[in-house]
Amino acid sequence: MTDNTGTNKEKKTTTHKIGIYLWIWGLLFVLSFFSYMVDWYQFQGLLRWTLILIFMFLKAGLIMAFFMHLFWERYTLVNVLLWPMTAIACFVGLMVAEGKYTVFTRFIYFVLGE
Repeated sequence: MTDNTGTNKEKKTTTHKIGIYLWIWGLLFVLSFFSYMVDWYQFQGLLRWTLILIFMFLKAGLIMAFFMHLFWERYTLVNVLLWPMTAIACFVGLMVAEGKYTVFTRFIYFVLGE
């Protein structure tokens, strides 16, 4: 392919080997197995939910990084992860502030009776 100046332009395409996807499938299987083991060994309380969330986030991260090809594309990674997560963090902060305000006003009106 040539452009207006007569120089050759080559299309750069990347294909990823199937081996990387098989490794990711294997890791997802292992993480799912560990997640299942949390229920099998009947962990309870904070340990149970911590382990479940860790395995969930690891699996979601692997799926996004490799099957959505975000590992190889920096700009996409920023747009898919950074901006939505920033918005979610802002909304969570607003909800925390509103929750504290609600608890404060209920305390004032119901406990102090003013």
